[in-house]
Amino acid sequence: MFRWGVLSTAKIAREQVLPAIADAENGVVAAIASRDPGKAHALADRFGAPHAFGSYEALLESDEVDGVYIPLPTSQHVEWAAKAAKAGKHVLVEKPLALDASDIEPLIEVREHKRVLISEAFMVFYHPQWAKVRELIGEGAIGRLRHVQGAFAYFNTDPNNMRNQLALGGGALPDIGVYPIVVTRMVTGKEPLRVQATVERDPKFGTDIYSSAKVDFGGFDLGFYCSTQMALRQFMVFHGETGFIEVHAPFNAGDYDHHRIELHNQNHAQATVFRFSGARQYRLQVEAFARAALGGADAVFSLENSVLNQKVIDAIFRAGMHDGWEQV
Repeated sequence: MFRWGVLSTAKIAREQVLPAIADAENGVVAAIASRDPGKAHALADRFGAPHAFGSYEALLESDEVDGVYIPLPTSQHVEWAAKAAKAGKHVLVEKPLALDASDIEPLIEVREHKRVLISEAFMVFYHPQWAKVRELIGEGAIGRLRHVQGAFAYFNTDPNNMRNQLALGGGALPDIGVYPIVVTRMVTGKEPLRVQATVERDPKFGTDIYSSAKVDFGGFDLGFYCSTQMALRQFMVFHGETGFIEVHAPFNAGDYDHHRIELHNQNHAQATVFRFSGARQYRLQVEAFARAALGGADAVFSLENSVLNQKVIDAIFRAGMHDGWEQV
């Protein structure tokens, strides 16, 4: 059994990842760390973890932990991923891993030197609906792919939420803009060449609150928008010459909507529905990570993949500062 430690008591850990670890077939919650010892003990008790620490450093020194999950604010991801890896722990770190692609390169060096697994926590990478979309596109079910559309938006103006704090790495693109990009790259196996974008920032927070981007992949393009101050919405559509694929709950499958994708033919007269009830992407993620960390052959989201995805976000931010194309 893979023994997990968690750095902080963040909401995503409490509500998504810790329940997934507790339910996993190959892992256990071994330790919780928080700068507030009371919070660490309370969460450890809730999930049956035998150890609670009042500092992140103490958890990393523990021999009772094989790997850590890091849901700290974005601005601290690289720092603590490096510290955990140097302590000999495998690392699953919440997305976005970094705020600039160049910040990820040192982690690759640490990974190679310490021979540990470091992976960005893109849970969508492990959901079977995306394997099906990749299969359908690959076998020509929609003919030549011409255009991808996507959106991810929610409304949050809480000044105390890290998503609205620039110093902590908040903003729409880092938090949710990464998703339309990563799933498009996943299912097509293609990398973008250039981008155009509009980026709007909140005058009080300084964070990006709305972005609309056109991403040129060569043979097709991706158009998407993301926002932290718009009504809740998410969708992805892959449109080809002979059909299109709709993904109804692309990023929060099961929470936002049912796990289903629809394949439509050319004249929209016929649709095939694929359902994935019971698929729990956070559990699939922690199980795959644990197997890979223990020497298995499971594919996980690699740091090299993280670099490629972050380069697109970096290019969108640059493109938002001027008219015209920006190279990725």
